[in-house]
Amino acid sequence: MLIAVVMFSLMDTALKLLSAHYPALQVAAMRGLSSLPLVFAYVGWRGAFGTALQVRWPMHLLRAALSITMLALFAFGLRKLSLAEAYSIFFIAPALITALSVVFLKESVDLARWIAIAVGMGGVLVVLRPSGTGMLTLGGLAVLGAATCYAVSAITSRIVGRTDRAEHMVLWLMVFLAIGASALAAPNWVAVRAQDVWLLCGLALTGFLGQLAITEAFNSGEASRVAPFEYSGLAWGVALDWMLWRTLPDRYTLIGAAIIIGSGIYLVRHERSHAQAEHP
Repeated sequence: MLIAVVMFSLMDTALKLLSAHYPALQVAAMRGLSSLPLVFAYVGWRGAFGTALQVRWPMHLLRAALSITMLALFAFGLRKLSLAEAYSIFFIAPALITALSVVFLKESVDLARWIAIAVGMGGVLVVLRPSGTGMLTLGGLAVLGAATCYAVSAITSRIVGRTDRAEHMVLWLMVFLAIGASALAAPNWVAVRAQDVWLLCGLALTGFLGQLAITEAFNSGEASRVAPFEYSGLAWGVALDWMLWRTLPDRYTLIGAAIIIGSGIYLVRHERSHAQAEHP
């Protein structure tokens, strides 16, 4: 998980750098297009092409739509916010996943977890508090929308993962992301600059390695033990912000991040205790 967080932090840095020169939808398209060669190689290595058409197409199309929206919103948010601010808001995703599991997966959520979710949302409001404008920022709201799309996508992945192979889920997500985002971005497509080719290569490699690492993390370790390490991304966000843009998070970001991370860690620990109580 620590390796996955490093890879995704570097990937998000590439997204932020690209978002300064290209429309948000085009950045989402380039994310999908750049990853396709590595994804094809991986699926071929796993011998999964033979049954690639035997999937639940509506669910894969829904995941793709959510991913396109999430990446576009996140890229737009990164244009307005630092990495640390964006990560702090995005960390609300585990709480949103817990809340949405009640509706879509019919899971029971007790009062303690609802309180933790409410506390986490309070932390988001602290981070969204502007520095002197008196209004919520568009960038912050975009990242919050991206986190919501991610949470719904996670629920969808749990459902489709019951019947479809993981390789097929990765394959069709990247294919539909590349095609869908490219089609939407085509009217306002900006010619890719030669100096950005290395960013696209980095985007492809870090995204691919991050996906492999996070899959291995959850396959080989308990989710309640692995998930909290995802919050180490805030440290990478702060470090990359300082190294590349010489910015540091303000006190509201740090306080809000502490609240969100605290509620998230409580949620995953509470989930583990609850599971142990049901299956001693």
